[in-house]
Amino acid sequence: MSHLNNKIDFTVLVKVANANPNGDPLNGNRPRTTYTGQGEISDVCVKRKIRNRLQDMGESLFVQSNDRSDDDCGSLSERAAKNITDYASNDDYARQACEKWIDVRTFGQVFAFKKTKDQKDGVSVGVRGPVSIHQAVSCSPVDINSMQITKSVNSEPADKKSSDTMGSKHFVEFGLYRIKGSINVQLAEKTGFSEEDAEKLKESLRTLFVNDASSARPDGSMEVVSVYWWRHNNKIGQYSAAKVHDSLKITLKDGMLNPSSVDDYEIRIEPLAELEPEIIDGM
Repeated sequence: MSHLNNKIDFTVLVKVANANPNGDPLNGNRPRTTYTGQGEISDVCVKRKIRNRLQDMGESLFVQSNDRSDDDCGSLSERAAKNITDYASNDDYARQACEKWIDVRTFGQVFAFKKTKDQKDGVSVGVRGPVSIHQAVSCSPVDINSMQITKSVNSEPADKKSSDTMGSKHFVEFGLYRIKGSINVQLAEKTGFSEEDAEKLKESLRTLFVNDASSARPDGSMEVVSVYWWRHNNKIGQYSAAKVHDSLKITLKDGMLNPSSVDDYEIRIEPLAELEPEIIDGM
């Protein structure tokens, strides 16, 4: 595997149409919004989807969803104890974890587990990952619609039919969300995150919503519009990540107040000397 020698910044544009991209459990599972009404998707949610795509691509993951576990481990501590049984130091433990699991060498991980029958001592190891992800925020305020639903079947056996159960579904009518991220070369050198890993990350971003459909996100209701991938010519970067991300300008077209499609926005790149992004269409 080849070492990563160039800092990378990236932005992913995501279209949401009649879907709940990330429900807030503290607010009746309504789509997350900021105080200004813009839609929001947490960085944890985005990382979960990236992990799922990497797993679909055949990569080994440490943080797996229970319904997608591929090694019969019921917890993180069980998975760690099963795969790392002999290590000379905390650094050796971190090295083995990074070699074994792509999400550890990508996002980092805190290993804090009590001793088990397989490990004579407890574990307290921290790994800083090179890939940082911002929470996604919509380019304009979003309208959230609610739909009342009923459940008219019995969940448990009963002598007579129970009364219908009322509920609600909430969804964003339309939103164009922006996900920002960066890859730090210095941290990549420590975890072993490679050029090949960066390409896998790029592909996972391009296909972020493949195999992600649910009742809250029907197939086709969430789509990656495009991925902007800036590769600097050195390890620390020619410009700050903030300046790079801000070079992608997204504004509503003149006279447009309530956007309903990507075409209602003007998307342009403000040129940065000697730094031009690769633009990849989403899937």
